[in-house]
Amino acid sequence: MAAPDAQMFLMSTKVANDQFLVFAFGGLPLDLAAAVDELRYRARACAELRLRVVDDRSWRYPRWEPGEITPEQFSIHDSVGQDWQGCLDRVSRLADDQLDASRLCWRVHVFPGIHGIPGLAAAGSVVVVQVAHALGDGTRSAALAGALLGRSTPLPPVGLPDRGLLPWRAAHAALAHRRLVRDTAAGSLAPPIPPRPASVINSGARGAAAVRTLAVGRDALPGPTVTVGALVVISDALAGYLGERGEDIGRLGAEVPISTGGARMMQAHNNFRNVGVGLYPELSRIERAQRIAADLKAHRRRGEHPAMRSSAVAFASVPAWFLRWGVSMFDPAVRSATVTGHTVVSSVDRGPADLFFGGYPVLLTAGYPALSPMMGLTHGVHGIGGTVALSVHADSTVVDLDDYIARLSDALGCQP
Repeated sequence: MAAPDAQMFLMSTKVANDQFLVFAFGGLPLDLAAAVDELRYRARACAELRLRVVDDRSWRYPRWEPGEITPEQFSIHDSVGQDWQGCLDRVSRLADDQLDASRLCWRVHVFPGIHGIPGLAAAGSVVVVQVAHALGDGTRSAALAGALLGRSTPLPPVGLPDRGLLPWRAAHAALAHRRLVRDTAAGSLAPPIPPRPASVINSGARGAAAVRTLAVGRDALPGPTVTVGALVVISDALAGYLGERGEDIGRLGAEVPISTGGARMMQAHNNFRNVGVGLYPELSRIERAQRIAADLKAHRRRGEHPAMRSSAVAFASVPAWFLRWGVSMFDPAVRSATVTGHTVVSSVDRGPADLFFGGYPVLLTAGYPALSPMMGLTHGVHGIGGTVALSVHADSTVVDLDDYIARLSDALGCQP
């Protein structure tokens, strides 16, 4: 198992990190059992969906091994007649039952007969794919869910990790870092964005979680990309919400996962890093979109620097005992006065609307980035076809979700 994947697996014992990919379909299958059997058949045909984690030696890395598809990986919930928000409320409670990746790396939850799905007058079906983060980041998990739900595009293969010799790679990484410092000082690279003071939504123990989803067309989001457009409207909503509560919004920012790319993509299931971007609520929407896009571009340029590649290669060579020790030292109760961003905004394009369940097409897809000890409000931005779902996951003891959703709906120009 590659170091980033092993870290995700080990961290799951400290902080819940399962992903929940929500897909809404345009009808209720006449034969629900047959529709689920079709999912089971596709799962058996996909080698990646048969993987389990084996972790039986403390001195070595966990490893992947193939297993069988089991009945407990498919759960049909009694939901006929339930409304859309009621279904999402049940989805939020699924996080109470995290996967043990040594037994199951994913599970499907089927909620048939759901009323009020955005864009659908009749009853539809909601399929939730729960994925252990070790098995994939947001992009790879979307590809796995696509394979399960009928997409024929082959999954990119993940090769064996290249461990190498840590001392040599660490020395090379140190030299590359010096070059990064020189390039930054010379102005050829933008300097890293410093941490920001924490706000009220970054405080307190995590309480009862709640979720909401707003579905809009791509044109509802301003900006050159869906990600930038979502950050622009989130800036409006979050600045209004925090400003009314006396918070300083002068350095308002978001933590955004971005792909690391490169050759490492072939050796790990998780290929991303989290970066901080400004939200610039004091600027006009056009200027704000430009500044946010510039922040993301600067992060990507730094990510292409040889120092970043050398650092990733060195991390891949860290001994298993050291990685385990590092994870064991993590204390979720420790608070920080600063944050990378005041909220998380995870944006994933889940491709064309070519997925089906029981013969019915997909209408929309959503997701809810996990809350953490320092993060009481997160956002998911997920597109499929021409529909984008902007979702909110909040600790209801820290965030007045009804107030925040009203502000976000107003910023989007849609109904909550």
